[in-house]
Amino acid sequence: MPSKGTEDIVKQISGMSVKDLADLVKTLEAEFGVSAAMPVAAAPVAGAAAGAAAPAEEKTEYKVTLKDAGPEKIKVIKALRALINGLSLTEAKEKAESAPTVIAEAAPKEEAEKMKKMLEEAGAKVELA
Repeated sequence: MPSKGTEDIVKQISGMSVKDLADLVKTLEAEFGVSAAMPVAAAPVAGAAAGAAAPAEEKTEYKVTLKDAGPEKIKVIKALRALINGLSLTEAKEKAESAPTVIAEAAPKEEAEKMKKMLEEAGAKVELA
């Protein structure tokens, strides 16, 4: 839990205008000798990267697939309804019974992991791809 001082600072910052925030960043950079700019990777020198394998890009979107609803389908149906806005009871039941079925096509990593955790806690088997 953040300290009282941290909460006060966050509260003050949230009330600042964009111009004031930009000035604050410049002042902090000058005061502490740091930069708020994102570091940029240098382009590889020609020939140097020829022998090195390119690093794999981290996946940002995942397909969430319900592989098996498990023995407690009612809990899985409730979890599906909680995860997917506007999903009717009938639609959730159909998804649970027709496993394997895709729950989300391109969910952000955090959301996909949340879906997987919630469904697995309900007794389902879930795959992220």
